[in-house]
Amino acid sequence: MMDTLFPHLVEGSGSVTERIRAERGDLRSRLRGHGALLFRGFDIGDADGLEAAVRALAGEPLTYTEQSTPREVIKGNVYTSTEYPAHAEIPLHTEMSYQATWPRTLFFHCVTPPETQGATPLAPTRAVHEAIDPRVRDEFDRRGWMLVRNYGEDIGLRWRHAFGTDDRSEVERYCAGAAIEPTWLGDEQLRTRAIRSAVHTHPETGDPVWFNHIVIFHSSSLPDTVRDTLIELYGAEGLPHNTFYGDGEPIPDEVVEHVRSAYRSASTRFSYEPDDLLVIDNMLVAHGREPFTGKRRIAVAMAEPSS
Repeated sequence: MMDTLFPHLVEGSGSVTERIRAERGDLRSRLRGHGALLFRGFDIGDADGLEAAVRALAGEPLTYTEQSTPREVIKGNVYTSTEYPAHAEIPLHTEMSYQATWPRTLFFHCVTPPETQGATPLAPTRAVHEAIDPRVRDEFDRRGWMLVRNYGEDIGLRWRHAFGTDDRSEVERYCAGAAIEPTWLGDEQLRTRAIRSAVHTHPETGDPVWFNHIVIFHSSSLPDTVRDTLIELYGAEGLPHNTFYGDGEPIPDEVVEHVRSAYRSASTRFSYEPDDLLVIDNMLVAHGREPFTGKRRIAVAMAEPSS
């Protein structure tokens, strides 16, 4: 069971990497107990400094594969946070939970805090699981959930960018190993389908956790006018991404709204300060992004592949 102090604050000064090396065992224990750590007052440095902190706590930083949102490489395996417009909210979700393999540990370094809002809200996935009506959970347990993605020239990311290759056969090999069904609709158009579980068991705590992208990728998370226009043009299966029950049947909007409210009921927030380093256990804690004003810049990295 997660601790009620959330996220756990680690205050200090000097090198965060040296602090992590000196207290690694205790910090990893606190990460699993609290779900999230917030290092404040330390010197993180640039992308090299962030990568050093990642290695000290969780091992080699991971490459961002099967990309679903626009972001850029800062250096090595350090990336910008999702580059959506400042006015847009990013719903709570667990990173890469639509993939067969996902990162267990996420790092968010506040290079430049926003002027207003712009927090990374957090929600314990155990609490989200408990807040969802058992009948809704049972339906997903029985049917699973499906993600349909479209990659094209005029909608969604281009498949070359998302998969990091120009070779269609490489994409097909990746999909075969990741339990993804690819369908080529043209040289520049690809549609994929993947069926996943909505609930997982955390490998260390044994907790059942709500671990999926059902809400954030569902069409109801789009603004109404955008959703209606895109469905009129491309159909429900032609959106950049959309979620369904595992048998392909639509997930009713009211079910998604119920799950969305479960996230909200479990969520908390804090305001970023310069050089804050937020570390979360991706299976224990969901995260999102508030709208913001100002020049918010968050560098992100991931570690510890899990499946």
